[in-house]
Amino acid sequence: MSPDKFKKLKKLRKNLDNLDNSLIELIKKRTAIVDKVLELKEYKNQIVDNKRIKIILSQIKKKSIKKKIDPKITKRIWLNMIRAYIDYEKRNFDKK
Repeated sequence: MSPDKFKKLKKLRKNLDNLDNSLIELIKKRTAIVDKVLELKEYKNQIVDNKRIKIILSQIKKKSIKKKIDPKITKRIWLNMIRAYIDYEKRNFDKK
């Protein structure tokens, strides 16, 4: 790799690191809201709402296409995030 390309790569990676820091803050805010939602749930079987998950994924696909983002990427990200929060809610249900 040429020194010029290496410089550009380093700059782009720094930009990615800054975006990752922003994502961490958003995840913190999202988790706080999930905690509030979890407080409202009375039964563990209320954690997974397959109908809502389908709606969310459909909306994400539409928004991705509109914003010219590969919908396979966003679907995978959201599915993993949904699964992670389902796991989080199940682990924290009895602690509320």
